[in-house]
Amino acid sequence: MPVTSEVIRKLLENGTHFGHQTNKWNPKMKKFIFDEKSGIYIIDLEKTEKALQEAADFLYDLARNGGSVLFVGTKKQAKQIIKEEAGSCGMFYVNERWLGGCLTNFSTIRKSVDRLDSLQEMKGTEVYEALAKKEKVKLEKEEAKLLKNLIGIRGMKGLPGAVVIIDTETENIAVKEAGKIGIPIVALIDTNCDPDVVEYPIPGNDDAIRSIRYICHTLAEAVDKGRCEYDGKGAPAMEEEAEEVRIKEETEETKKTEATEKTKETEATEETKETEATEETEVPEEIEEPKKTETPEETPQQEESGENKKKEEESGPDEPAI
Repeated sequence: MPVTSEVIRKLLENGTHFGHQTNKWNPKMKKFIFDEKSGIYIIDLEKTEKALQEAADFLYDLARNGGSVLFVGTKKQAKQIIKEEAGSCGMFYVNERWLGGCLTNFSTIRKSVDRLDSLQEMKGTEVYEALAKKEKVKLEKEEAKLLKNLIGIRGMKGLPGAVVIIDTETENIAVKEAGKIGIPIVALIDTNCDPDVVEYPIPGNDDAIRSIRYICHTLAEAVDKGRCEYDGKGAPAMEEEAEEVRIKEETEETKKTEATEKTKETEATEETKETEATEETEVPEEIEEPKKTETPEETPQQEESGENKKKEEESGPDEPAI
């Protein structure tokens, strides 16, 4: 029978359809089992595809609304995959030992994180350098232990919106804690698991590395897509608000300019009217031309006397007689 779905083809290639042995199964998983072959159950991949899509849509909506996701997988096959995929979508993870009370007693976990921060801040200070060698070794061991167990949830300030779990049988404590406080669970479950304790069960092989990687990668992609939309949601809203403010300011400035122009036109019209009224009432005064003063003409006798005076002035005074 040809495979028409690309998702089912990839699930087949990654061995997601292989379940546990027939003597190690949970009867509640019967609805997800397609057949039995060589003492091994074969999982119905059509139901796996549908469940995977539902889980991805749920995580996408959660991340798009600003929710956080905690990836959990402490078994050997899942440790590195959980760390990589959670890091790729910027979410939190637990890939070492699940600390009891990580969800139900979160305040205590935060105190341990604060202790880790204080130990790392102490390094390089004079107080740390003044300690004895034995005390330094003790603090370093404490720091290493805390860092190993808390590195994935160090930045988690509150409870997550959902928990993604690989193998609910191995992570049964995490399942119980999430169920107790009502956190939705998305889990990859094999034929030996109980699907009733999980809100979004994904039937599939939870032991094969390739199967775990494909499921985790698909879920992480959905989370990353939703988170990117959430991060970019504020920018358009701010741009629209800024555009509205700008348009409002421009409208107010235009109104002020129009009002100023109207005022100037009104003042100019009033001045023109006042000027015309003044010109009509005032009578222009006649300007008298200044009278010309006639200079009397000199007579011949006056001219001769004037010439004699000039000659006397040029010749100088008469010399005295000896």
